[in-house]
Amino acid sequence: MKVLMVLTSHDELGDTGHKTGFWLEELAAPYYAFIDKGVDIVLASPKGGLPPLDPTSDKEDFQTDSTRRFTADEQAQALLANTHKLASINLAEYDAVFYPGGHGPLWDLTNDKDSIALIEACYNTDKLLGLVCHAPGVLKYPKKADGSPLVAGKNVTGFTNGEEDAVQLTNVVPFLVEDMLQENGATYTKADDWHPYAVVDGKLVTGQNPASSELVAEKMLALLS
Repeated sequence: MKVLMVLTSHDELGDTGHKTGFWLEELAAPYYAFIDKGVDIVLASPKGGLPPLDPTSDKEDFQTDSTRRFTADEQAQALLANTHKLASINLAEYDAVFYPGGHGPLWDLTNDKDSIALIEACYNTDKLLGLVCHAPGVLKYPKKADGSPLVAGKNVTGFTNGEEDAVQLTNVVPFLVEDMLQENGATYTKADDWHPYAVVDGKLVTGQNPASSELVAEKMLALLS
């Protein structure tokens, strides 16, 4: 089996002067959930090459066994340094697509035409799609064939308004994931802030926060088996 993981190329946290990017745990935990089951992983990003890591996610407070393993894994680091350009990806080569979060995707992947096309192609070909934390924000613009939002009528979750408030970025992010999903007609549910929570609706799997990333991968693996 082969899974495509799509990472952000955006590193500016609005106009705060601070850096953002992808969240390390949200890449590392699913990466090993897949790799340890024999799944082949390909990494892609809009610009290709080394995607920006959110520096906060690299702090000691946010380290896990998976993040430490990933940081020390030469093969994983080589993959990360050489992500494919998203525009070059042929979805037919993959069994599933997974989007890690971090705040970066809210700025680039949400509006990226190749990402939007990839998500719509996943839906139209009944391909498994997983997204965690802020990554469900990239579901803002993809549409069904009738022009309605792809998430309309879907059961989903994603980073909560309460979690965004807790990290004091409510007024920095371009939109709130929880609000957007509901405005687009999705049925949004959540657990308590920072608790692992994932929702499966057909071939769409969404997770609430960093702690949910491995759970999303596990639910995807169950659907792939």
